[in-house]
Amino acid sequence: MRRDSIFYRLFQQSPALIFELLEIPPANAANYRFDSVAVKEPKFEIDGVFLPPGNDSAGVIYFCEVQFQKDEQLYERLFSETFLYFYRNRNLYSNWAVVVIYPRRSIEQSNVSPYKALLNSTQVKRVYLDELGDIQQLPLGLALMVLTTVKEEQAPEEARYLVTRTQEEVTEAAVKQLKIED
Repeated sequence: MRRDSIFYRLFQQSPALIFELLEIPPANAANYRFDSVAVKEPKFEIDGVFLPPGNDSAGVIYFCEVQFQKDEQLYERLFSETFLYFYRNRNLYSNWAVVVIYPRRSIEQSNVSPYKALLNSTQVKRVYLDELGDIQQLPLGLALMVLTTVKEEQAPEEARYLVTRTQEEVTEAAVKQLKIED
């Protein structure tokens, strides 16, 4: 199953979802837009780039990497892409941050010692989906991310639960809207 396309669609529909993974999201998180970009020479593919709103002069740019397979050179590639893109667009952004999404810790690159300073900085956030909690207790967007990690035999039941929950939340929101309009 290609998960990149699932996350691409999730982030395309709800760019602010990435910020639910951060302890301190930017104040204007709801105004970010999502894009996927290629950095040329050498060609790098960045899974996701969250661009600050156009009216936010020199805002923070967020890079996202969704990593569901072990890659022993992930951080070499990720930081190369990040720094090259930031270098080429430095006049547009005041700072950068990276969010790396893993299904579980065991997928992370084994030797991280060359990148400890970056990985322990406030600019890099590593998220392990299996540690976020129970799907039924998480906000809907995060629950959808976690759904991509459940065992195949468990997935249909969890998906049905999320569909029912979504329908209930949509109905509740519609009822609240009607009450406000009255």
